[in-house]
Amino acid sequence: MPIVTSKEMLKKAYDGGYAVGAFNVNNMEIIQGITKAAAETNAPLILQVSAGARNYAKHVYLMKLVEAAVIDTGLSVCLHLDHGETFEICKACVDGGFTSVMIDGSKHSFKENIALTRQVVEYAHDHGVTVEGELGRLAGVEDEISVSSKDSSYTDPDQVEEFVGSTNVDSLAIAIGTSHGAYKFKPGQKPELRFDILEEVGKRLPGFPVVLHGASSVVREHVQVINSYGGKMPDAIGIPESMLRRAASMAVCKINIDSDLRLAMTASIRKYLAEHPSEFDPRKYLGVGRDAIEAMVKHKIVNVLGCDGKA
Repeated sequence: MPIVTSKEMLKKAYDGGYAVGAFNVNNMEIIQGITKAAAETNAPLILQVSAGARNYAKHVYLMKLVEAAVIDTGLSVCLHLDHGETFEICKACVDGGFTSVMIDGSKHSFKENIALTRQVVEYAHDHGVTVEGELGRLAGVEDEISVSSKDSSYTDPDQVEEFVGSTNVDSLAIAIGTSHGAYKFKPGQKPELRFDILEEVGKRLPGFPVVLHGASSVVREHVQVINSYGGKMPDAIGIPESMLRRAASMAVCKINIDSDLRLAMTASIRKYLAEHPSEFDPRKYLGVGRDAIEAMVKHKIVNVLGCDGKA
């Protein structure tokens, strides 16, 4: 099966009232765990690469690992650049075989965001690649992306029609209360998503796929395991999965998941090494980490995204 664009995936998700999972990848074990879970649940799949992951693993290694996963599983996979901030990185990914890119111009003015996004769209579409844009700014930290609470902003529904019409993007990431990273809300805080904004965006853009970033739920058991074996992570609360399921039944067709994968993998590896202190074979502890990734992705596909059986 080929590496495909996200266009047909997201159209089917919108019509079917579910969301496709976009899972961040950094190495072989993560890719194997994700693709095995998607194959066993017969789910559509987007593998996404941040600029930081691309610098860490190198573009060519990630391309070949994804190509190997497609051959191994028979899945149709979309390979997506997550949070490209410049035309140059988006162009490099398009030229290098990615089938989808995100241009994140949210730190710029509205007009500058439109101009940058349109530039990327024109180049990507000429090469058969789909493009995701962003309106509004999510707080939090993810790789090179760092936005303080005071600099974050909700998406303005009054801007979405002009933005999509002026740029011709294929999907739109919006800010409705999610945030990047594992430290979303302190215990006692009540996580809330602005479903009124999501509903209004859906009305302004009927049939158009919306994307939700920063949607990890931060499984507290994983944080507790990490801290039990020498970690020093503060207690935190993520986005309740019931809210994500509700968003997936509305205009949200793509949900990004990264922190939950990192937490699951790290917790399992810390636990294994603590219980096997003389172990030095990376295949053993990375294999445990791969199994934890697979279990987390299966859970998200079946219980949050609702895209099992939709490949």
